[in-house]
Amino acid sequence: MVGAKPKIDDRGRVCGADSLRAHDHARWPRRRGITRACILILLSLPLTQCGRAPEAGMLAANTETSGDTFEDRFPAPQFRDRFPTEKESFVPYQRSAATPAAAPAAQASPRTAPPSPVRVASIAPTLTLPSATERDELTTLVSMKSSAFPYFGNNPRTDTPFLNVGSGERRGHRSYSGRVYWQNETYNDSRVLVHMPESFNVNKPGVIVVFFHGNGATLERDVRDRQLVPQQITDSGVNAVLLAPQMAVDAADSSAGKFWQAGGLKRFLDESAPHLARLYGDPKSAQIFANMPVVIIGYSGGFLPTAWSLDVGGAGNRVRGVLLLDAVYGELDKFASWIEKNRTGFFVSSYTRYTRQRDRELMSILRGKGISVSESMEGPLRPGSVVFVQTRDGITHRSYVTQAWTEFPVRDVLTRMAATPALSRVASAPSQSGR
Repeated sequence: MVGAKPKIDDRGRVCGADSLRAHDHARWPRRRGITRACILILLSLPLTQCGRAPEAGMLAANTETSGDTFEDRFPAPQFRDRFPTEKESFVPYQRSAATPAAAPAAQASPRTAPPSPVRVASIAPTLTLPSATERDELTTLVSMKSSAFPYFGNNPRTDTPFLNVGSGERRGHRSYSGRVYWQNETYNDSRVLVHMPESFNVNKPGVIVVFFHGNGATLERDVRDRQLVPQQITDSGVNAVLLAPQMAVDAADSSAGKFWQAGGLKRFLDESAPHLARLYGDPKSAQIFANMPVVIIGYSGGFLPTAWSLDVGGAGNRVRGVLLLDAVYGELDKFASWIEKNRTGFFVSSYTRYTRQRDRELMSILRGKGISVSESMEGPLRPGSVVFVQTRDGITHRSYVTQAWTEFPVRDVLTRMAATPALSRVASAPSQSGR
């Protein structure tokens, strides 16, 4: 054909118009398939980009700002993505029979070990307990008037009523993020998780561990079953009991409730003494519990009740140690003041890169006061120890109570504390003969 461009077939031969049409007709289904595949690939490119995780540097830049607050890190729309729902279950870590109670964290048994039953005593007007000589490990919930909630006082930051929202007879609190939580749903649980290991002996030096949980938590689902705080205390081998008050129930709120009030921690400890004595099986031991030294552990949003308990809690020198787990979000003056005035106790703050800015600010304040600061968890804790330790990248905030600088950090700190002769008078690990 004059003026027409010759067509080349797959074998390099020139094809006429008729043969070309026949050839194209035969290949059309194949070409259509290829065209569709190309279109799908092009459309998938922006979708792939949208699904890509943000860069770590971008996340750090978004969090390490002067306006970083707990509410900034836990915005309401994403809150339930970060924390589990009531329907989610967690398989508790259980140590194997071959693992000693006070074994180092590196030798802990794998998480795949079969779980053993957890004994939970229910709250009842009359509670029948075994005698001290035949007592088993006990984890229970006890209602206490001096627990954080319900709370009808003021918010000390604003000196205005804490319950600052009303709808008919319903009352609630508008958090700093702007979300409203209702009193009957979020701030009405007065229960305290109490744990007493089987090996606990009231006649030996002991310690009460007060644990303030973070945001979005419940005592059973999170503190007991997911974060394994009772089990970490038992596994440490330290002669210790646990008191963990329910803070705001499953909410993105760090409010301290009654622990905002002057003497709040003291009233809480005083009320706990007869409860602990009943659980131990010896009512006469109440006086011992009423004078037992205290270690406070604050995780995440638990920084607020921890700070106010140290500042106005009224427990005096009963507080012998503080452990903060990714929890320095503010109240630096309160933490610095307690450290400066209590040089016989210890202070440990373990943090991620997202809270690094405030931890380093607190370190600078303390060094300016002439207080020695360590940035290593090597060796035992001693009276006056002040330790800040940054954890490696990849450690998540949500799992921080079970994985920080080491696996099971609560257990690790208690074990290091008990290993120091000067602190062994506060809480000692039971000897094998005492078990």
